[in-house]
Amino acid sequence: MGKKVLIPQDITEIGKKILIDNGYKVVIGSGFDEGTICRECTDCDAIIIRTAKYTRRILESAKNVKILARYGIGVDNVDMEAANELGIWVTNSPRSSSNAVAEHTMLLMLACARNLGFYFKEYKENHNYASRGKKKGTELLGKTLAIIGLGRIGRTVAKKAYYGFDMKVIAYDPFVKAEDMPEEIKLINSLDEILPQADFVTLHMPLLPETNHMVNKDFLSKMKKTAILLNIARGAIVEELDLIQALKDGIIAGAGIDVLEKEPPAVDNPLFAMDNVIITPHNASMTKDAMDIMGEDAAQSIMEVMSGNKPKWKVNNPENPRIVN
Repeated sequence: MGKKVLIPQDITEIGKKILIDNGYKVVIGSGFDEGTICRECTDCDAIIIRTAKYTRRILESAKNVKILARYGIGVDNVDMEAANELGIWVTNSPRSSSNAVAEHTMLLMLACARNLGFYFKEYKENHNYASRGKKKGTELLGKTLAIIGLGRIGRTVAKKAYYGFDMKVIAYDPFVKAEDMPEEIKLINSLDEILPQADFVTLHMPLLPETNHMVNKDFLSKMKKTAILLNIARGAIVEELDLIQALKDGIIAGAGIDVLEKEPPAVDNPLFAMDNVIITPHNASMTKDAMDIMGEDAAQSIMEVMSGNKPKWKVNNPENPRIVN
């Protein structure tokens, strides 16, 4: 019998087909809570992971698992210390969602610029033109976009903003050099310098200890009062209570949000009642195209590890990887 791959949260067909065609046994889990995954992973060789948390308890239960292949990019849901200690590879799919997330960024930017949330609600409730012109929108042409984080997604956003909408693009990322910048991006040396210049600020960095609550009262106070914040990265990068207060007090003009600190959110989260906020349910990467690539990359990573090789898309480097029998 072929190697067994557990998929606690189902994926599109292409990744499963690749594995099955190469002799793997693919099993869709019956749930993705900690207890269920612990029970169902004991005899598996690999797990394709999505949004569930992969705790030390799960990884210790996964006695035969050699790889956690992330169906997506972020791996802050994995106990990486435990994975390294137990010799389990963790991989992701960095090429999968760059375009999907960049397109979603532009979608939220346009929606906020044109007060789409306010007008949709008013028109839907009143079925007339009474609200027409109440809140004047703004165009993207000639506006300044500040990108915080210049990975694949940030650079893709820059291209779309610069070439598609004639925006001025400035960026901050302490890990890149000015000489490596393409013509569409001007690198700025500090947050203190970049934030006052921007009409739109978009976040595209991973959630790390140093980025947790990076966007707080101090950060927001440095933005223009007319500026819009976009978060399509990770919810905990933003101190949500500070953002709510800044929106109430007019410290910034609005926000486009795909991720929240608590997911699923509380039903009484004040952000949902604000007409200067557009919120989507953490689905920036949820296109058929992106999800197919995620499946391809997860399958490729599993087959690389099961062949005794280092995976191309590794995000950790265990000193003593588990032996493939």
